[in-house]
Amino acid sequence: MTSPTLVWIRRDLRLSDHAALTAAVARGGPVIPVFLRDALVDGLGAAPKWRLGLGLGHFAEVLEGKGSRLILRSGDARAVIPALAQELGAGAVYWQRAYDPASVERDTDVKAALKDLGIEAKSFAGHLMFEPWTVETGQGTFYKVYTPFWKSVRDRSVEAPIAAPSALPAPDTWPDSEVLEDWALGAAMNRGADVVRPFVQLGEQAAQARLGAFMASKVARYDVTRDLPAVDGTSNLSENLALGEISPAQCWHAGQRAMEEGKAGAETFLKELVWREFAYHLMWHTPRILTDNWREEWAAFLWNEDERKAEVKAWKQGRTGIRFVDAAMREMYVTGRMHNRGRMIVASYLTKHLMCHWKIGLRWFEDCLIDWDPASNAMGWQWSAGSGPDATPYFRVFNPVTQLDKFDKDRGYVSRWIAEGYRRPHDDALKYFEAIPRRWKMTPDDVYPSPIVSPEEGRKRALAAYENRDF
Repeated sequence: MTSPTLVWIRRDLRLSDHAALTAAVARGGPVIPVFLRDALVDGLGAAPKWRLGLGLGHFAEVLEGKGSRLILRSGDARAVIPALAQELGAGAVYWQRAYDPASVERDTDVKAALKDLGIEAKSFAGHLMFEPWTVETGQGTFYKVYTPFWKSVRDRSVEAPIAAPSALPAPDTWPDSEVLEDWALGAAMNRGADVVRPFVQLGEQAAQARLGAFMASKVARYDVTRDLPAVDGTSNLSENLALGEISPAQCWHAGQRAMEEGKAGAETFLKELVWREFAYHLMWHTPRILTDNWREEWAAFLWNEDERKAEVKAWKQGRTGIRFVDAAMREMYVTGRMHNRGRMIVASYLTKHLMCHWKIGLRWFEDCLIDWDPASNAMGWQWSAGSGPDATPYFRVFNPVTQLDKFDKDRGYVSRWIAEGYRRPHDDALKYFEAIPRRWKMTPDDVYPSPIVSPEEGRKRALAAYENRDF
């Protein structure tokens, strides 16, 4: 009888298009899925850790429906995974690749330890469509600008998604498992969890339904509606992609079919999928993007790094007096996500109008977003700040007032998320006050604040600082 295969589950909470799981079934013998709570999981921010807990619970139920289980263990993967493989008499351990430097280092060590024990260790693609080391310029270097990157991969073949296994062979006896509830992955969310939960679309089936609905009714106008925050014009798949409840290849092939059908916005959707790939490409080749200025000369720029400043507090609370900024920040607190146009505006306002370091915003998003993704978060913030690859020019300072006039003319977005000053506030605007920490002492009856920094003043201050920079 073939020995068991241990499948190490990470950000791939699905059955379909799961190369590691499919290979484990094909190998023969029992298949034992395991999720490990290690230091990288413990280090997640409040919202992404809570969302991970929901995803794990749902995936465990899906596995049980297949006659399988999700085994939970805690500790350092370098010790726990080899020990579990020995405990099970496993002949192989399979997993899908991660690309951030901490995960790469961990996975390399685990693979070496398993091989020393004579256990097959193999990683598979799946979180990306294009492995970062396979995309090169004509000079054999990595791409630093998005448009040439897009042109180099747009006509590449992306393998067709793999169907879900019809069955997952189970062992005669299951190993012991820790209890998910004991991990308390949602503890830091406090009362915010009940507010955000209705906005979560959990699991593979929900992700596929989202993709189908988007392709059926929204992708045709995606190139226009994606910029209108009051309109439900995007795929909303970011939270599912972040945890691998759907694969990028599944999204790509759906987008390709839509483009063949003549749906105008489909190519823009494909470009957004490749923008995500570009973020991972850069993280792989220049991991400093996660922690330091990608453009190293920006290390000399004197941003404010003091998170205790009143301006930073106002930005975090959605009390800047700039309606586009405040609406977007509140949307994040209520839904766990933020419209892409809003992300650009709040990031530009923090780094340019308030002259605060992008790391402050990066850390806040890391704590508040259920669709947090290390590569996309880092590239987005550095793009907005001007310190990153393919960045918005330092002299381009978004005016959040004119941006609101352009993309939210009827103020549908603002009125949905801001309660102060409205006689009958939107229910979602009121939910913000149910989600925030009580210590903020904010109520819907507060007077809406005047701008802490006006668009004109902030722009002048930013441009003056850029002109006097030492690089």
